[in-house]
Amino acid sequence: MASTTVNIHEAKTHLSRLIERAEHGEEIIIAKAGTPKVRLTPVREEVVTRRPGRFEGRLRVTEAFFEALPEEELSAWEGRADHRS
Repeated sequence: MASTTVNIHEAKTHLSRLIERAEHGEEIIIAKAGTPKVRLTPVREEVVTRRPGRFEGRLRVTEAFFEALPEEELSAWEGRADHRS
């Protein structure tokens, strides 16, 4: 598809239409005083493929993980005001 350059005023006036055009693959360039400043592009959803076990052997949980937090830190995590001295 073609590339279209529009000035800022036109972009503000026709933003909804420009967004729709960009979603359909058209490259939209927004310019200020004829100088290209930004490119309007659609946000593509990232597909993350999960692989169980991909960190196997690389992470280690020690006994310290299971120890109780000090009261001051626990209060802070729970949002209690009494954690400040």
